[in-house]
Amino acid sequence: MSLESNYLDVNKSLWNKRTEIHLKSDFYNLDDFIKGKNSLNQIELDLLGNIQNKSILHLQCHFGQDSISLAHMGADVTGVDFSEKAIKAGEELARKMNTKNIEFICCDIYNLPNYLNKTFDIVYTSYGTIGWLPDIDKWARIVSRYLKFGGKFVFAEFHPFVWIFDYNFKKIKYSYFKSDAIIETESGTYADKSARINIQSVSWNHSLSELLNSLITNNIEIKQIKEYDYSPYDCFNNTVKIEENKFMIKGLEKKIPLVYSVLGIKR
Repeated sequence: MSLESNYLDVNKSLWNKRTEIHLKSDFYNLDDFIKGKNSLNQIELDLLGNIQNKSILHLQCHFGQDSISLAHMGADVTGVDFSEKAIKAGEELARKMNTKNIEFICCDIYNLPNYLNKTFDIVYTSYGTIGWLPDIDKWARIVSRYLKFGGKFVFAEFHPFVWIFDYNFKKIKYSYFKSDAIIETESGTYADKSARINIQSVSWNHSLSELLNSLITNNIEIKQIKEYDYSPYDCFNNTVKIEENKFMIKGLEKKIPLVYSVLGIKR
């Protein structure tokens, strides 16, 4: 079996190992989070608005920091991720923080209809999610399937322009448009670049047009799309801190998009 056809097992192994490292990392800063720090950035907070008593489905939630933050803001939250270690960590973290209005589901999101049968006021997903999925139209069908009519889709993601470069942003290495799977050996992790992890990954690039057209085709009306010349996370190589929670690529400051956001409504 090829790595591409076995992408779920390959990537699940990667994320299980990453979870162990991320839980101890300064990047995720669990100590401050447990003390009450909200993990959400201003980009997604502005899109979400008042979520008191709203039901939220959080797709690809990792170990649940954003899910728990949403719950502490007054929402009823369901977090979904395919990593068993991430979901276990999220459940333990929610218990430790006495988070009542939250549940977690461990499954591949394409397979979610076999685990969940309800609709939500908001479907939310953010940062480093869709690149792990081969079929964006299938993903958009999941988003639409779980949104109530009039419900809100809130999405923040690293800009596809970022992924055409090599890791040091010195040359163009990959196609902007979806092509064959990108198979790499990951050394370290964005949350701890010196971590002793060396494992394969399978990912895909998805252009803005591919993503937007998939949402539109699946009855998500696009109300807003924004592009940002910074990342709220220091997760790339050769970054420069512009101000608190704003990082750019050295030599490319204010020249390239690093993040984009989408607000959609189910029609």
